[in-house]
Amino acid sequence: MSVAYRAVGWSPQKVKYDLAVAAFAGVYLAAFAGASLALQPQVSAETLVLRASGSLAFVMLTGALAAGPLARLSPRFLPVLRNRRHLGVATFLAASAHGALALFQFHFLGVLDPLASLLSGGGPAGLDGDAPFQLLGALALAVLFVMAATSHDFWLATLTPATWKSLHMLVYAAYAALVGHMALGALQEEGRSYLWAVAAGAGAALVAVQLAAGLRERRRDRAVVRGAGDPPAPGFVRTVRARDVPEDRAKVVALGEERVAVFRHRGVVSCVSNVCRHQMGPVGEGRIVNGCITCPWHGFQYDPVTGCAPAPFKDRLETHDVVIRDDFVWVDPEPNPLGTPARTARIGTTAEPAGAAP
Repeated sequence: MSVAYRAVGWSPQKVKYDLAVAAFAGVYLAAFAGASLALQPQVSAETLVLRASGSLAFVMLTGALAAGPLARLSPRFLPVLRNRRHLGVATFLAASAHGALALFQFHFLGVLDPLASLLSGGGPAGLDGDAPFQLLGALALAVLFVMAATSHDFWLATLTPATWKSLHMLVYAAYAALVGHMALGALQEEGRSYLWAVAAGAGAALVAVQLAAGLRERRRDRAVVRGAGDPPAPGFVRTVRARDVPEDRAKVVALGEERVAVFRHRGVVSCVSNVCRHQMGPVGEGRIVNGCITCPWHGFQYDPVTGCAPAPFKDRLETHDVVIRDDFVWVDPEPNPLGTPARTARIGTTAEPAGAAP
């Protein structure tokens, strides 16, 4: 969705991103081939392509998984996050090339059916190791196929965002299987012990950036000024100072297990759920554009008072009533029914009537 409320498809920005991904893949494959031939000039062309495509898939999947937490740490990574689906599909293509070549090279020339040979756990011909690293690779590829096949808004709407998100969380299982595939694969052949360090280092870096983003979120939740006082109505919770909410932006507040975004637009304070209905992005990290809250992940928009997306879109956020007292914003933790105008408040005055528009 664009800021003008038009559905967008293959925008020029996405074309540039895809060209950048293709260029990175080409440069990586060339650099990998050059380094491999310099260190192991006897390596065959088939083995070179096999290793290059597999390592490319691992690098791209690591980048796709790191995009989310990196974007939480710095907005400079938001362009990568917005186009993460394209990176995921490119990862699947690289992994498919690796898997197809491995299946042909190691299993098509035997007496067993190739798939039966793979599923039986047998190692490649001529290698002494018996670690089931190929099965782990096949598992990772199967999960990546599901991710790529459902990386479209049709499946997002059909499965519902919550189910779609849960399904795509399996990508972490695929990554774990891929790390195991690389680590155990190092046992199959001499001179490849470096894969242990590569797999462990990449996995540790990914865990580190996830923890850093999580700790930052936790510190931000704790930094919100909250305290005692007589609530303007039963159940209301005191959150941030009204004057600390930037114009056309938000302060994210944790209310128990949920986060809400307190926005300010033209001096009027409103509150909505912090979870975008598209891919559960943090709408509180976005801003108000043309009177609508705009999610920073993919540009989905919502009215700050009703929580409704502009027509013809039908997505809706939960809204929360707010009251300003002694310059503090008090929020009702109980959300209004979907599509219901929330009670807003203008800075410097008493609470406005329910549904008051900016």
